[in-house]
Amino acid sequence: MRFMVLVKATEESEAGVLPTVEELNAMGKFNAELVEAGIMLAGDGLQPSSQGARVRFEGDKRSVIDGPFAETKELIAGFWIIDVKSLDEAVAWVKRVPFNGPEPTEIEIRRVTEAADFAAVMTPEMQAQEDRLREKVEQQAAERS
Repeated sequence: MRFMVLVKATEESEAGVLPTVEELNAMGKFNAELVEAGIMLAGDGLQPSSQGARVRFEGDKRSVIDGPFAETKELIAGFWIIDVKSLDEAVAWVKRVPFNGPEPTEIEIRRVTEAADFAAVMTPEMQAQEDRLREKVEQQAAERS
């Protein structure tokens, strides 16, 4: 099962405060453990919301809302995508994240929806298209490497 691990933003991350050398070293070590365990598929930090935008959909209308966004506690500062056997295993790994600062930090764990989750409504043609798209994405990623 794939899980997206969402690191919630803090006032510091929204202000663009960079981590210390010690914090970067600790996170690098943790990321290496995820890679060595063979469960890390992706992971990165995100720039503050002041450097982002949201697109709002209302019927056929689209509008762009430039950052920053008001509710820091609702924002994401970084993420991992991990492949583990269960939510319990994902929680066990997340408990090891080296966040030890004075400011509270929250991490959300959400299971990634797989194509099989749509089996009841997905036609064979839709499944074939999904397979082709995933294959192309993997090929493009390999070419970028």
